[in-house]
Amino acid sequence: MILLSSIVFGLFDPNSAYADPNLPIVAGQEVISIEVYPVQHQLIVRMQGQKIKVYSIAVGNPSTPTPVGEYQVVYKGENWGTSFGPRWLGLNVPWGNYGIHGTNRPYSIGQHLSHGCIRMRNSDVIELFELIPLGTKITIYGHVLGDINHNSRDLAEGDVGGDVQLIQSRLKSAGYFNGICNGKFRADTTTALKKFQRDRHMDQNGVVSARVYEELGLLE
Repeated sequence: MILLSSIVFGLFDPNSAYADPNLPIVAGQEVISIEVYPVQHQLIVRMQGQKIKVYSIAVGNPSTPTPVGEYQVVYKGENWGTSFGPRWLGLNVPWGNYGIHGTNRPYSIGQHLSHGCIRMRNSDVIELFELIPLGTKITIYGHVLGDINHNSRDLAEGDVGGDVQLIQSRLKSAGYFNGICNGKFRADTTTALKKFQRDRHMDQNGVVSARVYEELGLLE
């Protein structure tokens, strides 16, 4: 599979020299930041550009991927329930509730097993919670249509994600979609897709398949 979308965040090696962990905690999003590398199952905290913490994480499975892009921590909460561990850091992802949280399934760390959120060991998420202020920028690397180990998803009404937003954007550019490109696959997206499929002499089933990706210029 060759991905042709321009929405790509670099898949480079996050491992570099470890910085002094005794730097002051400054509550400013330009000073402290988070990077997430789903392929490596790593979350890295940087202070003034220097790496100060590296955590092992679990990320979304191929059917419910962790959203790729740049977001902010906009909410911090405690004890949302056993499944979410002792801490929750909410992100401003436009198409759903995604966050960084603990887990009662520590065996999932290091795997693609979540429903899109970023799971951490409970002791790690408590530490991160104290370290990270509201407004912290988080960059989740990868490709919106899938990484080298996971092909793009088939999409249909009810799905959400950056890939849905990309499909909406392409359909809008082609004159088929008049709604908001919000990453939520609803009836208006289905209607636009079926019109596109009709004009391309495809089955009008409202499903984004590999053929639809190709016709929209997203796969080769």
